[in-house]
Amino acid sequence: MRNRVRRMGEEAWLVECEPQEVAALAAELRERPVAGQVSVRVGAQTVLVRVRRAMAGRAGEDLRRREPGTQVGGDHPRPLREIDVVYDGADLAPLAALLDMSEEALVSRHQTEDWTVAFCGFAPGFAYLRGWSLDVPRLDSPRSAVPAGSVAVAGAFSAIYPTASPGGWRLLGRTAAEVWDVDRDPPALLDTGDRVRYRAVRDVLALRQGRDAGSGDRPADAAGTPTLRTTASGSTGLTVVEPGPLTLLEDLGRGGLEHLGVSPSGAADSAAARLANRLVGNERSAALLETFGGLRLRADADLVVAVTGATVDVVSALSASDRVPAVDGQLRPDGAADEESRWSVEVPVPCGTPWAVAAGEELRIGYPEHGLRVYVAVRGGVEVPVVLGSRSTDVLGGLGPPALVAGTTLQVGRARAAVALPEVELEAGSRGQSTAIRVLLGPRDDVLDADGLADLTRVAWTVSSTSNRVGVRLHGGRLGRHVREELPSEPMVPGAIQLPPSGEPVILLRDHPVTGGYPVVGVVLGADLDRLAQARPGDRIELLVVPEA
Repeated sequence: MRNRVRRMGEEAWLVECEPQEVAALAAELRERPVAGQVSVRVGAQTVLVRVRRAMAGRAGEDLRRREPGTQVGGDHPRPLREIDVVYDGADLAPLAALLDMSEEALVSRHQTEDWTVAFCGFAPGFAYLRGWSLDVPRLDSPRSAVPAGSVAVAGAFSAIYPTASPGGWRLLGRTAAEVWDVDRDPPALLDTGDRVRYRAVRDVLALRQGRDAGSGDRPADAAGTPTLRTTASGSTGLTVVEPGPLTLLEDLGRGGLEHLGVSPSGAADSAAARLANRLVGNERSAALLETFGGLRLRADADLVVAVTGATVDVVSALSASDRVPAVDGQLRPDGAADEESRWSVEVPVPCGTPWAVAAGEELRIGYPEHGLRVYVAVRGGVEVPVVLGSRSTDVLGGLGPPALVAGTTLQVGRARAAVALPEVELEAGSRGQSTAIRVLLGPRDDVLDADGLADLTRVAWTVSSTSNRVGVRLHGGRLGRHVREELPSEPMVPGAIQLPPSGEPVILLRDHPVTGGYPVVGVVLGADLDRLAQARPGDRIELLVVPEA
């Protein structure tokens, strides 16, 4: 029987196969790629093949012709890794009772199995190890925090938590093995196909001292507040006076690491970020600020900036230390200035245009009138250390620089080109009206019943206040489905419309998990993802199904 091939958006195909055939098919595709193939990722029983958009149709035909189960190039087993474990987990005794065996028998079973990494997901460096035939139920109520290094089991899998995170797996023990370290190459200790053997020990040497192995560029000051590292090439350029509700550093993301559990991340509205960088003469992938507004920045040198994205009022003002305050057009002595008149007349700054800011001036960005996210680029780009190929903050994976706080000093890189003039005026996000978002159905739209499929486009959806960079949650109705079983974890893509048990869709954005068990009933077109990222809580969303090209 041939593998079943399902479309997953404009640039990917999901191939279903038996669990024992996943690794072989992935290896074959890496050795004999289909037309336009970009990357291959695996899930529990699926293989995701990303392709160039123009070649998607031809790639799908090629995949349907492939026979399952035969790996080309021979069998090359990966080396065996032994991992020391102290079996003292909180769930060891209750799980042994649930499985009707002694604790000693459960430990023996766990450490004598030959485990193989089936795939990585959930979090950076989180490897799903397949080995035993047991089916272990997850906890009814997940823990809010599972310590890094916890050795756990769920379903037919075992795993080691790479960093502290919430989790519903059952904890058997702990290890000091550093399964994730962004300063190591490769950062993940375990990769797909690796073989693992657990070994029981009385104690382990704690290796995690002074930092979280998953945090990357996130040192802290004496009070525990995250601070930014600096680079040797940058020069001081901006100081954060007020960060607003949330201001992050982003670029165009870190691609090619999804197989290690790392999401692509990057600017949520990539078109607005590219435009801002173009306006100030930066490389399109230079780091810039992504903010919800309420941001105040002081220029510590003469700079050129540009503001794009959501519709927002921006002004610049010069402090009294640099210019005598003006009152009714008249200058008055510095000594007469009070707190309210510390600044001269504010000058409006037009969005979508390069703007010179003198040293000492303060750039004040209000809260958006329409849209959600505002982008601020500075000529030369913001200089922070690169983490796994990007300067972006990944809020789900905990990678990259921390959110900006008052007093943060930002270095600016060396300018490379003349400032560009705007060529086009991009849409400035949603305006409280219904935003039409185009969707390709699949790969799991067949879980919907007839009413659920109709309601996908019939319901007037609204954006939930719980939405974030991971995903946009929609309210307005519950999509009916006739298939309710949980899926084995499958690879995810940006724009995937997941359907959790609540029936209310969640559309994944840039910081999405790279695997998931909720069915994906459709995928948003790439051209509409940026507009979706500008939808604010309460905005209306209209989903429009479009045919495959």
